[in-house]
Amino acid sequence: MNLTTIILAVLALTMAQIFLQETSRYGFDLRAIVGNRDNPPDMSIVAARLDRAKNNMLEALPFFLGLALLALVRGMETKQVVYGAATFLVARIVSVPAYISGVPLLRSVVWLVANAGLLAMAVGVV
Repeated sequence: MNLTTIILAVLALTMAQIFLQETSRYGFDLRAIVGNRDNPPDMSIVAARLDRAKNNMLEALPFFLGLALLALVRGMETKQVVYGAATFLVARIVSVPAYISGVPLLRSVVWLVANAGLLAMAVGVV
């Protein structure tokens, strides 16, 4: 897997998280989802967790994209950078069910793994 593919996969994951969070808030009711959303319902526990997972992804995304694009521009698509990016991607995929599950510490461990991937990318670019 190359860095460009991983970047596209991370962006697809981000879009999936946005979709899941938005649709879960409305109970996957298509009429409510496509409506004007003037009076959104209270979030269920799952919808609130998906919202936090989405926000966490949106916070990490600029760091990932910055490192990935820097590696591409500098011609530094090394194994370390690619493995770091892949680690970030896999950890971010795992973070969605980890967030939803509510299992203590699981989400934090997965977050640390994702950040270790970012650190590997940063070291590989320097």
